[in-house]
Amino acid sequence: MKLGAYGYIKQFLKNPKNTGSLTPSNEELSELVTDTAELGEMGTVVELGSGTGVFTEKILKKKNPEALFFAIEINPEFCEATRSRCPSATVYMDSAENMKKYLEQHGKNSCDCIISSLPWAVFDHRTQDKLLNTIWKVLRPGGRMITFSYSISMMVPNARRFRSILRNRFTSVVKSKTVWSNFPPAFVYSAKK
Repeated sequence: MKLGAYGYIKQFLKNPKNTGSLTPSNEELSELVTDTAELGEMGTVVELGSGTGVFTEKILKKKNPEALFFAIEINPEFCEATRSRCPSATVYMDSAENMKKYLEQHGKNSCDCIISSLPWAVFDHRTQDKLLNTIWKVLRPGGRMITFSYSISMMVPNARRFRSILRNRFTSVVKSKTVWSNFPPAFVYSAKK
């Protein structure tokens, strides 16, 4: 099932708190996110919020062939779109807070890298805290979370709170250049545990 522009907008209008954007990430942002992750060096990679599979597709091309990789997507239509776009990917339809269960199903207690497309700026404090606690628990020491934020969202209190939590909790947080070609413009955070 291919989810076109209209289908993506429809999903956003149905549930903006889970979708977070009117459009999927573009090629330049997808490349930046997956290059920042240094996927060739990672043994276990988890993607949170695969959407239509734009990052999933890049992850599959760039990851170490021996690495464990799976994606988690809560929206059934996005889950199906990712599976259709990336038939070789393992995609679970579930909440990101259950990722430990899926790691354990694959015989792992932790992971090296989490690539997140979750809409942090629209999550309330409780949801941000719950998801970040889960991420912190499953990331190995030295592991990294790669996520992105829209430049315009930095005016939103929850986006500023998220940035502050990242900087307080992680050993280092690096912010990339802005990808102006994306709609809306976005930048990438690389947070190391």
